[in-house]
Amino acid sequence: MLTKILFVLFAVESWRSQSSLEMPKDELPNHNCIKHLRSVVQQQQTRIAELEKTSAEHKHQLAEQKRDIQLLKAYMRAIRSVNPNLQNLEETIEYNEILEWVNSLQPARVTRWGGMISTPDAVLQAVIKRSLVESGCPASIVNELIENAHERSWPQGLATLETRQMNRRYYENYVAKRIPGKQAVVVMACENQHMGDDMVQEPGLVMIFAHGVEEI
Repeated sequence: MLTKILFVLFAVESWRSQSSLEMPKDELPNHNCIKHLRSVVQQQQTRIAELEKTSAEHKHQLAEQKRDIQLLKAYMRAIRSVNPNLQNLEETIEYNEILEWVNSLQPARVTRWGGMISTPDAVLQAVIKRSLVESGCPASIVNELIENAHERSWPQGLATLETRQMNRRYYENYVAKRIPGKQAVVVMACENQHMGDDMVQEPGLVMIFAHGVEEI
């Protein structure tokens, strides 16, 4: 009990010393530190509650927008057999979504290509997939990208350790973007048209590393 009383007294004195820096000295005798402190805390709690509410509303709006986009895609797929031009429209929308996502990622440089993990297990793939989704990767290509994280789906120039060693001199020509928060990059076909067909894969490659991934 005595400890609690001392703690309260210490808090009050600390608040008084701080208050003296913020108000005229002639107002100090009538100043109620505890009441003022309680008011400040309540104001902060109200502000925090408002920010949490705003954040929740933004998340809800974003989820609704994503749902509307998926519904629009489903609608176009359902009626494109009636109007073939809609197929081209859907492909254009998806392509623009991919470009917008790719442009939102940070350019990356790989300093240790030898640290590439060419056969990631299911757990590691799941971790990378979650990061892709959280980064805003279009749902239409997430699974394809994860499939392309394993060497079994890589193009001929990357298919085996031997070919990767032979072609390592070309790696610096890749345009790579970092998967946020991970030692991994995406090498998208739309940004690497200058590479040979044996070095890229549609819609892109996911390369995971033990270390050596840096943002430019």
